[in-house]
Amino acid sequence: PGLCTARTSASGKLYKMDTKKLSAALLLTVLALTSSASAQITDVDILNFALNLEYLEANFYSWAAYGKGLDADLRGGGPPAVGGKKAYLSPEAQMIAAAIAEDEIAHVRFLRAALGAAAVPQPLIDIGPAFVAAANAAFNISLMPPFDAYASDLLFYHAAFIFEDVGVTAYKGAAPLIQNKDYLSAAAGILSVEAYHGGSIRTVLLQQLAVSVFPYYNSVFGIIGAISKLRAAASGAADDVGLYTANYKNIAIAPADANAVAFGRTPAQVLNIVYLGGKGKGGFFPQGLNGNIK
Repeated sequence: PGLCTARTSASGKLYKMDTKKLSAALLLTVLALTSSASAQITDVDILNFALNLEYLEANFYSWAAYGKGLDADLRGGGPPAVGGKKAYLSPEAQMIAAAIAEDEIAHVRFLRAALGAAAVPQPLIDIGPAFVAAANAAFNISLMPPFDAYASDLLFYHAAFIFEDVGVTAYKGAAPLIQNKDYLSAAAGILSVEAYHGGSIRTVLLQQLAVSVFPYYNSVFGIIGAISKLRAAASGAADDVGLYTANYKNIAIAPADANAVAFGRTPAQVLNIVYLGGKGKGGFFPQGLNGNIK
């Protein structure tokens, strides 16, 4: 209700699956990862997994803030991202986009330097149609007009919300797998910055909780709630929260459990989210991630 919709099929796969089927499929993936591949996962594999996610975020924010993606040297020979464009932002939103863009670009540069010759190149990244598929999946309909992450401040903030919590939970989930203390310290530092980004985006959205988001005529609260439920379904666990805590007692400025400990996700859970339910590829990574964790 209140959404401009078309009842035709949308691109993307996640919205076609009900929650029970999605959770069962994810459980099998997690069990397969933990029973076999996880024993062979190295610190380099984990850092490259993180690098893939940083490529995604850096390209999104760079396109939104500057109208361009990562430079060729930071892509490591990989293809440029597709679907990005300069966002139509107010001066305030432009400052936020640029600040986060610089942080994410710095993360890419840092991880590539830490990995050296072992750094994987940037995979093919979709930051245009994939947002359309994700939005359609969140509401199980084809939104009309299609979701445009770059059309306004609020749509940009909603797109940013999709990524930031995933980044925080990915680093939290990967931390126990890292053996090298220097790498663990670096990952903790990046997680902290991602958490600041996530808190900033949540705060901006909380300030506009009841605002009707043009052109869909649904509130910020409703749209963020749908995104949160979609991520939890993809993850197959109660590891997400919208703009209020589970009992609606308090606002939620962090993706955390009842003990105020940030949620963590396994690589398999993160992949299911960024692939939008695709097997081994899809969504924001049409050809999959590069590296051993994919």
